[in-house]
This record gives sequence, C-alpha cells and structure tokens, in this order.
Amino acid sequence: MKELEQLQKIYSQDLDKRKNWYSPVAEAYNRVRPDYPQQLVARAQEITQLTSQSKILELGCGPGKATVAFAELGCSMVCLEPSPEACEYARQNCAKYPNVEIRQTTFEEWDLTSDKFDVVLAATSFHWIDPQVACTKAADALKDDGSLILFWNIIPQPSYEVYQNLIEVYQTYAPDLVRSEKRTPQAEIAYQAEMAKHLKQKALECSRFTDVVSEELICEAIYSVDDFLLLLSTFSQYINLDFSTREALFTGLREKIVTNYGENLPIKYLSVLQVAKKN
Repeated sequence: MKELEQLQKIYSQDLDKRKNWYSPVAEAYNRVRPDYPQQLVARAQEITQLTSQSKILELGCGPGKATVAFAELGCSMVCLEPSPEACEYARQNCAKYPNVEIRQTTFEEWDLTSDKFDVVLAATSFHWIDPQVACTKAADALKDDGSLILFWNIIPQPSYEVYQNLIEVYQTYAPDLVRSEKRTPQAEIAYQAEMAKHLKQKALECSRFTDVVSEELICEAIYSVDDFLLLLSTFSQYINLDFSTREALFTGLREKIVTNYGENLPIKYLSVLQVAKKN
C-alpha cells in the first residue's frame, strides 16, 4: 500500500521530530479534521461498559477530537499529547470538563504509575507510538479487566471521478502522491478497510490483548474548497512537502476544483472502531 509505505517513513523518524509533527497545523487540525461518529463512540462505551466512574488514559489526544465525546460521560481522563499547540486547543475544547487533564508529553516519555486505568484510548494516534512501547505499555497501564479502544478516521478524500480531474495537478507538483490504480467508490472503501486492518494488526501484534471487536462506518461530509485544502494540509503526506511545492499544489487543486465543481466538495471516508481486552 503506497500510502502506508509513505507514512511509515515518517513514523520511523526520531521521537523529537514526531512529537511536534502536527504543531504547524494544529489550528487546521482542530478546525477541519472530522470528529469520530457518535454511533461508534456509543458502541465503544457500550462494549467497555464505561461509566462516570471510569478512568481513561488517552494517547495522542491532539486537539481533543475524541476526548470531548468521552469527557461528556463524566469520566476521569488523563490525556497525553506532545504538541504544545495541540495541547492548548485540547484544553480549550475540554475547559468545561473538570475531570479531564491534558499533559504535554509522549506516551514513550510518560511515567507509568501504580494508578491503573479502565480504558486506554487512542484516536488515529496509536501508529505514531514506538511499536516496541505501544502495546506493552498500554497493557501495563490498564487494570486486569481493562480495554484498549482504537479509533481510525481513514484519510477523507473525494470520489475517484473527482480525483481523476486532479491527477494532472498532482503529476505536475507532487508526483509521489499520485495513486497508481483506479478505484471505484466501492473499491475505495475496500481499500480504506484494508488500511484499517493493517493498522489494527500493527497495533495489536503483541500478545497482551485479545477478543478484538471491529466495527466500521462509512461517513460523508461536505467541505468548502478552502476547508478541503486545509484538511489536506493536516495529513502527513502533505506536511512532508516543502512549502513552495505544497503552495503550488494547493493553488492548482483549488483552481481545478472551483472550475469543475464549484465551491463545495462531497467527501467520503471510513471511520473504524477497534476494541480489545487486556489478556
């Protein structure tokens, strides 16, 4: 999978670089990244039997895209996030939830305490953690009957028909981002499901978790052209581009989209929930 191969090169970078990777786009991430669908949040809460007395450790909370949905239960939450800019947005978004604590640190650097959690939560973040640490340390942080909740919003993107009209711009400014195969809408969702399966396997490849439950939901959204480009700017493949290349690419994309589709663009993406019990 080309996208996963590209991302793996980024994930393998040193911790200092990874911890501030999203800092330059924290505002955009907070504004335009999609939330996690309430239907899957409710299922996660049901499967893990969360209550207002539960304690949650969240890994890489970002600006709090998943945090708020769980904070609304009244749970006690400790949320780890290395980016200072993302931490500030998370604190703003969770200001009315007194049981939520945002700590600026990575999971790798966070010290395990004797205090155990009912749930470890990671929303599109578990793949950023050192694989030698992620699974084992998550299990160590849990109570004996605790659960690991993983959410993934697989990269939202327009239909293949729209993408076909944009290929020329990608070929001109960012040929490494050009898809090599044609995907029908059905094939695109299947591809995203395969990405989620791969991420789950990488996340849970140790023996510390069992009884994995997976659920998927196809989501739809309408983005203005400017918000769509802002959304793209929050994904690692685009962050990795140099400034002038990214600006030229986005200028070309904006012109093509407005000319062919007007000011709004429909987007589909797969949202995935994975819950595993501590073994």
